[in-house]
Amino acid sequence: MKKLLKPLVLALLMVVLSCSDKDCEDIDCFTPPFIFTFDIQDKESGENLFENGTYTEDQIEVVNKSDGSERAYQFIGGEINFLRIPSIGWETEIAEVVIKLDGQEAFTLFVDVERLTENCCNFSKYNETRIDNADYEYDQQREIYRIYLEQ
Repeated sequence: MKKLLKPLVLALLMVVLSCSDKDCEDIDCFTPPFIFTFDIQDKESGENLFENGTYTEDQIEVVNKSDGSERAYQFIGGEINFLRIPSIGWETEIAEVVIKLDGQEAFTLFVDVERLTENCCNFSKYNETRIDNADYEYDQQREIYRIYLEQ
């Protein structure tokens, strides 16, 4: 009986380990990271600073604070005029991103994020998010940060 127990346990262990990779095959679960979206407004009037002509799309710079390298961003013009940073949260990182308008630092976005996998699902866990050097509020319903700048 003891001779049978050892091979049986070994076989059972092999079955469990071989199934663990296949357990996720039938699960379609992927959660992309949050896209940081900013509505940049005049602090006094509440007007969008792109809509009122204070700034133009070509005056936007988005750079990593640590080394000054460019950070991917999108500008959605037209009637919306939002700045979006979709490149944060795809990997574990501490991101300090400086947003410059017309060569001047407007504000800094700080994000401490972990990219995790749990129960076959990938997701981002945000440990800390803050905006420095500007007043702001977060519109949870629209998932937009309103940044208030003095002109």
